[in-house]
Amino acid sequence: MVSPTSAHACGIDFGTSNSTVGWLRPQQATLLPLENGKPTLPSVVFFNAEDDTVRFGRAGLQDYLDGHEGRLMRSLKSLLGSSLIDGITEVQGRPLRFRDLLTQFIATLKERAETEGQRAFEQAVFGRPVHFVDDDSAADRLAEATLGEIARAVGFKELSFQYEPIAAAFYYETSLSREEVVLVADIGGGTSDFSIVRLSPERARAVDRWSDVLANDGIHIGGTDFDKQLSLAEVMPLLGYRSQLKSGREIPASVYFNLATWHTINFAYTRQVWTEQQRLHLDASTPEMLERLLALISDRAGHWLAHQVEQVKIALSHHETATLSLERFAPGQQQLLTRCQFDLSAQVLVEKIEGTVARLLPEAGLTAAGIDTIFFTGGSSGIPLLRQRIASLLPQARAVEGDLFGSIGAGLAVDAARRYGMGH
Repeated sequence: MVSPTSAHACGIDFGTSNSTVGWLRPQQATLLPLENGKPTLPSVVFFNAEDDTVRFGRAGLQDYLDGHEGRLMRSLKSLLGSSLIDGITEVQGRPLRFRDLLTQFIATLKERAETEGQRAFEQAVFGRPVHFVDDDSAADRLAEATLGEIARAVGFKELSFQYEPIAAAFYYETSLSREEVVLVADIGGGTSDFSIVRLSPERARAVDRWSDVLANDGIHIGGTDFDKQLSLAEVMPLLGYRSQLKSGREIPASVYFNLATWHTINFAYTRQVWTEQQRLHLDASTPEMLERLLALISDRAGHWLAHQVEQVKIALSHHETATLSLERFAPGQQQLLTRCQFDLSAQVLVEKIEGTVARLLPEAGLTAAGIDTIFFTGGSSGIPLLRQRIASLLPQARAVEGDLFGSIGAGLAVDAARRYGMGH
């Protein structure tokens, strides 16, 4: 039975890599289990061609990695604010609108949350990045409007939006016993978002918190961009990227950029690409590299390789070395990668993120000494170089790590209770 003091509304963190749903209720975990008892549902859809089913989350990714025929879609959130959202892709010979793909995923989040909560949710606070699209306010507004339309289409009657780093701040605030000025560093799969917020147990009681938000900024760089740069620097060269033809010209790069980017991998599987790569193979000065590329395309192993790169990135965030396997399309082939190589590939991205944080201080009217705490959240906030660089901008602030995948969903639940109230 639903407790009489449970929140009316839920909080939904639709993330580039993982999604969560939070619901405030007494003496129970805020995040609802969404897959096999886990609070995160990876933002993945797999269309299984063998049994004509649609699978979500870890189950979909596992089907794909197990070698089932079909189409894998990831990084769905990055479609918002892009021209692709109104585009059409083909799945098992049938046209599918990208908008409908997002609708299916958001509907699944709602259904799973309702099953776990044993109640219907008609009100929700959705998280959103500070910028869906950098430097284009019209596209940004359109992205939020599109997400709102999709949420209403799946049955939410009342909804509002909250910046993801502010939601994370509300989650952190529940642990405080005194006032702090906090920089929330939310580095997710698709965006890096920052807020400077004044938090305290007393302020937490207020419904309107905008006077406590001192500054906000964000940049469209996240975990998938770190994957892409590591792939282009260290993995795609194993398949011929930056190698030469016998004429001395460099091999065209577009197929490698497509394979290094989650939502464009399928572009590498067209007949035109296959024909072009076979022609280049004949003229390559290192044909064995192009043979690996042709084997990958033939086996449609692009998402598999991207998954290996992502796992290596995660491993290099905790260890000095990691081994990348090419086993699926190049038996016996593997490559040792180092933290140093990862740092070099990430350098430009880290500098851009660092610049975003540096701009935030004058906007808030503060010096570095005015920040008490850096609250790190988001799956990519564990990247050591990134953490060091942000911490070095604020040497007096203490660093606190939140639930990397759950802080935003839990904070959105706190905000949802504040906005829509408690009760049945």
